[in-house]
Amino acid sequence: MGFNETMKALSDPTRRTILNLLKDNTLSAGDICEHFDMTGATISHHLSQLKKAGLITESKQKNFIYYSLNASVLEEVMLWISDLKGDDETNERK
Repeated sequence: MGFNETMKALSDPTRRTILNLLKDNTLSAGDICEHFDMTGATISHHLSQLKKAGLITESKQKNFIYYSLNASVLEEVMLWISDLKGDDETNERK
């Protein structure tokens, strides 16, 4: 997982919507598909890109794969942005 993959994954509005769906729930690919007018293959591609970037994790339960948000990667990005912005709270921690 690299910063470039993370930023690329976050740049896509569909992927950002998927992350919003996962912020409170663990969902199967089928559950995620219900929120979009796209093929399952397209959603699978987006999930693959999010997983490659480390933004989501997957767990297999019987015949289903469930996806969860990996908030630690998002926290790293937010800290970097806060530091870049010169956020006073971030500077106080240094």
